[in-house]
Amino acid sequence: MENFNYHRPATVAAAVAALKKSKDGKFLAGGHTLIPTMKQGLAAPKDVVDLTAIKGFSGIKVSKTAVTIKAGTTHQEVATSKEIKKAIPALAEMAGKIGGVHVRHRGTIGGSIANNDPAADYPSACMGLGATIETNKRKIEADKFFTGMFETALKKDEVITAVHFPIPKKASHQKFPNPASRYAMVGVFLSQNAKGQVRVGVTGAAPCVFRAKDIEAALAKEFSAKAAAGTKVAAKGLLSDMHASADYRAHLISVLAGRAVAAA
Repeated sequence: MENFNYHRPATVAAAVAALKKSKDGKFLAGGHTLIPTMKQGLAAPKDVVDLTAIKGFSGIKVSKTAVTIKAGTTHQEVATSKEIKKAIPALAEMAGKIGGVHVRHRGTIGGSIANNDPAADYPSACMGLGATIETNKRKIEADKFFTGMFETALKKDEVITAVHFPIPKKASHQKFPNPASRYAMVGVFLSQNAKGQVRVGVTGAAPCVFRAKDIEAALAKEFSAKAAAGTKVAAKGLLSDMHASADYRAHLISVLAGRAVAAA
């Protein structure tokens, strides 16, 4: 690991100012991606701006129509929140399956979304629920936020401050995890709102989280496990590695979508 300057600001404005002054700075939230990559020599930022000391940066608020989670809220806080368990049980259940207990106590929702790892769980929840990501400058729809592998619509002077999840009529999260890392080889987050509109967010299967539009269309006609599982997903563009081929991941998407409908 190379030497770097460490900053621990108390406000979002101060954090953004510190990063803008740096030619090669990085925000630090839970650190479960940044610190390992720095140790391996894959990243060597000159400045690290720690967000954990910012006042009011974590917390959960539930209204009649939405769940708002501040960016610094840990996975464990989401998993154990009684309010979230009542409003969107699938979201709390998903958070409880992220990594191990140590990861859940340190990792944050904002860090996970900003990093946009292809196999991370929260991006699929954002896509599957139609979330809105709020930064210090604007609000961005999930469909427009995730732009590519480890890439998002965030600009250098932006930091995520909160995530707003509409409360669905039904929702479910199904995951086929890597047995070692617990990252999703394929993960599906499905929801149906009061108007019957269906969203299916998929992670782990492609370089970036995406919506399974073919499955959404099938479920719009018939909301059943059979309709979801019977929809063939194209393997083109999906990941193929030592853990699973693109064809296998395509098959898993349909299978997990069917399980998600049954669970919802």
